[in-house]
Amino acid sequence: MSGRDYQGYDAVIKSPLPGRDNRLAIVTQDDKLQKLLFVSHSTKLKQAKSSFAKSVVEQLEAYFSESDIKFTLSLGPDGTEYQKRVWNRLRKCPIGKVWTYGELARQIHSAPRAVGNACRRNPIPIVVPCHRVVSANGMGGYAGQTSGMYMSIKQWLLQHESAI
Repeated sequence: MSGRDYQGYDAVIKSPLPGRDNRLAIVTQDDKLQKLLFVSHSTKLKQAKSSFAKSVVEQLEAYFSESDIKFTLSLGPDGTEYQKRVWNRLRKCPIGKVWTYGELARQIHSAPRAVGNACRRNPIPIVVPCHRVVSANGMGGYAGQTSGMYMSIKQWLLQHESAI
């Protein structure tokens, strides 16, 4: 993990997200974004050193300033082939729109529950916009939760994008 601190983060930035875990930790590998983690507000900020990590920070800051920013980052998430197929399709969900788990499942010829499980395991939230996937009769979940802090983050992201 050369070039990273003991936590393995390439950068840690402040965000306007609600809750305790409102800082974002960025993990890159070979000029690809591998993980974007919600970390505690007490996590020490860390400036990006590599040009790619700086690009990730710049695009995230632009998104938080103006929600209609389209991310153009190279991604390298760890996951199964199925999960990667769901995450790739999610990147096509337009800003300001939501899809239901069922709609996304139909697009990739799958099942809503399997889509939900892939969304739950998304290692690059915000950039891979799993927050734009809702249930047929409500918000659904976010990061494996159906209430609490992560649902507040999902609601904030959707309001920021004028999707709700």
